[in-house]
Amino acid sequence: MVTDKDGYMHLIQYLTEHLGLFETPDTQNVSDDTVMELFEEQLSAQIIMVCGQNPSLSFAERNTIIREVDAIVYDLEEILASVANHRATPEQTLFITEFSGLIKNLFDQEIAKIQVHV
Repeated sequence: MVTDKDGYMHLIQYLTEHLGLFETPDTQNVSDDTVMELFEEQLSAQIIMVCGQNPSLSFAERNTIIREVDAIVYDLEEILASVANHRATPEQTLFITEFSGLIKNLFDQEIAKIQVHV
């Protein structure tokens, strides 16, 4: 649905270009959440929003979305392996929130395409 699209590849590239943000820990203003916990929380919230905004999605389409999010989390775990368990800084939290919103936009675009063809 989205993980095989150019937009997703561009977002992964965007993340890799900003890995430096995650490699310089700020030990003073850190969150209680780790980097991966924040990614998971933010992505979950965005996907709940996607499904809530699209009540006409079928059960199969919702399952596809969930499988896609699982694949995205797997990719993030691979990319962020060395920093996944570090406590997130405010700058990292902001980036994660922005990135998760961009992922939601990818789903919004794909769902719009599906609904046009129905």
